[in-house]
Amino acid sequence: MDAEEFRRRGMEMVDYVANYLENIEQRPVYPDVEPGYLRSLIPTEAPLEPDNYDDIIKDVDRVIMPGVTHWHSPYFFAYFPAATSYPALLADMLCGAIGCIGFSWAASPACTELETVMLDWLGKMLNLPEHFIAGTHGHGGGVIQSTASEATLVTLLAARCKAVRRVQASNPEKSEAEILSKLVAYTSEQAHCSVERASLIGGAMIKKVPTDNNYAVGGDMFKKMLEEDKAAGLIPFYFCATLGTTASCAFDRITELGPICNKENIWMHIDAAYAGSAFICPEFRPLLNGIEFADSFNFNPHKWLLINFDCSTMWVKKREDLIGAFKMEPLYLKHENQESGKKRFRSLKMWFVFRMYGIQGLQAYIRKGSNRLNELLLKRITKSREIHLVPCQLSGRFVLRFAICARTTDSRHIQQAWRHITQLTFEILQEPNH
Repeated sequence: MDAEEFRRRGMEMVDYVANYLENIEQRPVYPDVEPGYLRSLIPTEAPLEPDNYDDIIKDVDRVIMPGVTHWHSPYFFAYFPAATSYPALLADMLCGAIGCIGFSWAASPACTELETVMLDWLGKMLNLPEHFIAGTHGHGGGVIQSTASEATLVTLLAARCKAVRRVQASNPEKSEAEILSKLVAYTSEQAHCSVERASLIGGAMIKKVPTDNNYAVGGDMFKKMLEEDKAAGLIPFYFCATLGTTASCAFDRITELGPICNKENIWMHIDAAYAGSAFICPEFRPLLNGIEFADSFNFNPHKWLLINFDCSTMWVKKREDLIGAFKMEPLYLKHENQESGKKRFRSLKMWFVFRMYGIQGLQAYIRKGSNRLNELLLKRITKSREIHLVPCQLSGRFVLRFAICARTTDSRHIQQAWRHITQLTFEILQEPNH
């Protein structure tokens, strides 16, 4: 494929993608295939001679699309949001074309520096404490990871390294193996399984803290476990708090947990993988109160902030804690700005999206149920005459009331009404300025 054909095929692919996303609701959201369906649809070996591009595209529809779960369908309500946007997709295309490998500043200065600045932009949107902002002279800062699971593993390993050094500083006679055998990490019994998996990879003991009736970890239970474990000769070194648990979106009480962790020299990592995007809205920012006690914080813009996978943002209070745990200096990587090294040019997606939506546009996307949108939705519902609703005012918000009124109403009618509301909402969101 030469440059001329690439231009032509590129425009065709943009049309294909746009048509796919515009008409995605017409596709079954979940595929009707059995495990192993694909193997029988393609040859058992790669072609010896080149295939025709048109045949490849035909096979996308014949082989691939029947086995796709359509995460961007308006009927997809599983797992978590996986938001994307046209600006992010365009930036991803450019990222692939540039193709830099940003393992150091010298390997690609723009890749390194844009990532640092974008994490500062986003950190300021979230109103993170100043020590998380790199700026030009800050001690902390942000870095893009692939997933929140990766961020948990990286911070646990950094915390383990820091704990070993701290113990050996006051007890030089203790071996690393002896210290490691006594280290213990903690997380909520409601936390994502990736926290336990990180402890297995990191070779650290982990204990799950029981939650209260709201499925949240509080300070009293955590403090009790710490006292028992320290009395048994264990060394608490890491706690992963969750803001928005997988099962119930529960929020651990970090304003209680943070001071305990700081007092006990325990690294507190905050995993807000899904819910974190909401904190760019001032009305939701209080849910992040207590972040000032954390050593690290992570959430996934690829879940709810219009940036396609993968883009998981992580901040640390002190960069040296992270760099010191993984620092290697072979001659071919030595450079005065080595500590700034990144990976792929994922910050391009952030830059495009932040500039084309603006903070207000991103906040409006998170809120969705604005007064203006709800008023327009009610007008469309009334005009359709398929169902009938009336609104109310709650704390200045225009709210649609859904009351089950008739004796003969059953689940079938409710589901049909919900489908109708969802369809009208989707149509409105697809219109310009929505």
